[in-house]
Amino acid sequence: MTRNARIAGWGKYLPKKVLTNHDLAAIVDTSDAWIRSRTGIVERRIAADHDTASTMGIEAGRQALEIAQLPASAVDLIIAATVTPETIFPACASLIQHGLGAHRAAAFDLNAACSGFVYALITAYQFVSSGTYENVLVVGSEVYSRILDWRDRNTCVLFGDGAGAVLLQATDSPTAALGFTMGSDGSGADLLYVPGLCGIPTRFSQNGHYVNMNGQEVFKFAVHTMSEATRQAIAAAGLELSDIDLFIPHQANDRIIKAAAKSLGLAKEKVFVNVDRYGNTSSASIPIALCEAVEQGRVEEGDHLVLVGFGGGLSWAAMVFQWSI
Repeated sequence: MTRNARIAGWGKYLPKKVLTNHDLAAIVDTSDAWIRSRTGIVERRIAADHDTASTMGIEAGRQALEIAQLPASAVDLIIAATVTPETIFPACASLIQHGLGAHRAAAFDLNAACSGFVYALITAYQFVSSGTYENVLVVGSEVYSRILDWRDRNTCVLFGDGAGAVLLQATDSPTAALGFTMGSDGSGADLLYVPGLCGIPTRFSQNGHYVNMNGQEVFKFAVHTMSEATRQAIAAAGLELSDIDLFIPHQANDRIIKAAAKSLGLAKEKVFVNVDRYGNTSSASIPIALCEAVEQGRVEEGDHLVLVGFGGGLSWAAMVFQWSI
């Protein structure tokens, strides 16, 4: 029997330490004006020594379960979207499972870079809609501050740390999750990547295990891909752009968000932005933004939401929901 799925709970975790543009200007050749004009970012959060992708994911997941009024023992599956786990194995999701006490849950990680949360949400939806699981916890958690070259002003000013989570729950409602799309273009792998520990040493040894990015090419890809993926997901949902109440994009760069919104013809009040306060938190950015949109009263019962992300791979994904509590 095919079922639908709704977001029954949501939560976020943001480290306490705030790193401003002025702070960055003291350690790298940049300025507050330079960063704001190119990215819209004013500040970002930086993980404390005791913060990891799993500990932050545990806190975000705990909040999501509290809002859903669901005990951890009722969770069937945990999917963690991350590219910054503290171990290659075991999976970050397994550590989150243990930390929450979700002893019944299966657990695995998913790596689609900044698209990871939406990829994970779409994957969770398959498990729920097929009737396999009732409750799936989807977590996006990143500690990008540990894979940045703090001498490179083109990348170190962009990213921040944090975690977000949602509890996806089975429902008989014909609304809730309505449509999605996702894709990948591996020919663009070299445009945005972090060298791994297991790669060919001579290929990556020069720059270390840090974020490498071709900013201009990624910008062009992002604007086109977010717009196109949004259109595809809306079409898959049987809706029109005019039906969308809130657009929640990956928070990578304010200029990218504005350009995509302009391409889609979306009014400013229909676009959620918090990149100015947190920077690019990769797979955590969309669930953090969703949490804040709910907290700010930007989401109401029956609203149609678009969640859309893009990232390394190159990858992209979008999903349309009708909000239902």
